[in-house]
Amino acid sequence: MISFEELKRSFLVSLWFVFLTFPILVIKANPIERTIIWRWENMFFVAIGSFVLSILIRVVNTQKTKRLERRSASDSDTTPSEPLIQVILQNPRYLYPLEGAVTVFALVFPYLFDTYQTNIMTTALMYVVLGLGLNIVVGMAGLLDLGFVAFYAVGAYSYALLNAHFGIGFWMALPIGALFAASFGIILGFPVLRLRGDYLAIVTLGFGEIIRLILENWNEFSQGPSGISNIPRPGMFGIELSLEAAILYIYYIMVALVIVTIFVVNRLQDSRLGRAWIALREDEIACQAMGIDKTKTKLTAFALGATWAGMMGVIFAAKTTFINPASFTFLESAIILSIVVLGGMGSILGVIVGALVLILLPEYLRALSDYRMLAFGAILVVMMIFKPQGIISNVRRTYKYQKQKSGDVQ
Repeated sequence: MISFEELKRSFLVSLWFVFLTFPILVIKANPIERTIIWRWENMFFVAIGSFVLSILIRVVNTQKTKRLERRSASDSDTTPSEPLIQVILQNPRYLYPLEGAVTVFALVFPYLFDTYQTNIMTTALMYVVLGLGLNIVVGMAGLLDLGFVAFYAVGAYSYALLNAHFGIGFWMALPIGALFAASFGIILGFPVLRLRGDYLAIVTLGFGEIIRLILENWNEFSQGPSGISNIPRPGMFGIELSLEAAILYIYYIMVALVIVTIFVVNRLQDSRLGRAWIALREDEIACQAMGIDKTKTKLTAFALGATWAGMMGVIFAAKTTFINPASFTFLESAIILSIVVLGGMGSILGVIVGALVLILLPEYLRALSDYRMLAFGAILVVMMIFKPQGIISNVRRTYKYQKQKSGDVQ
């Protein structure tokens, strides 16, 4: 049963939603006729919908709490069963066919959908790689980086300026942009070695804004707010590609980079360096007491995370053929960080799903017209309520000691 106190809280929630959405859903101005249309029925729908949704969430949470209490009371010695997704990920018999099916779907995607859908999917794949890069810094090493977009900008401007001044092509600029971004990651890492938590976040945020302001005000170097245009798209053995062919070519480049990134990040996660990152995230003092070089571990995390951001910056410049500082604001860093948090910090599959949800969902909700972003925000709120650890949370490694019985052979 729902108590009166919970009904009261749900009622307050509905009033709060009505207050937040009132200027958007109720008031509609007509600038031509200079009139205002009051859509009071929308306020009623928001109030009823938010109230019912709040009640449902409270009922589900109550049932879940009771079920966990009964399970713990009935059998406290047995370990809880793993989620289905974790069973699939840990069993090669299920995992390999799933990976094969996803790979085949990615390869035939451009032939099943139009050019616009392919272009949107390319953008989503770019954010998958950006999310996996930031996942190294935030999800594995536990270093809150709010200026990740700075490395993205370094990669983009590296290709644009090298091509404009030295005629360097895309394939040569790709590793150079990654190297420049990694260098900036090390430069950022040195001043913040002693910082943690909020202080680290503020410094990285300032670093990202410094890079953006330099690009915006140093006109002789970066063309300032006007940006750099006519950036060439990737070439294929010197063959000039049409617009549709170039979009298809960049899409397959991104598919290959996503596969390589997943493989490398997965190997890093299971390596000695990956375990050092996780130890640094859990307890920095204990990590240093165990003999792990904290300086090397932090700098490596910043450098490797920035490497993928630099590569994606090069691809972004080649894909759009135009860049300016407005493309690298704090909002980009917030979106990439949201991908990591929403998907599941430290979880590779979670980051992939989070990137696809955050980038593709607003596009496919365009049918809702004026209510598109409202529906998008509501979906994210519901997802974080029911999955606070992320869509696919990472499984923490645990070690269980089982005492040997006296009758067993030693």
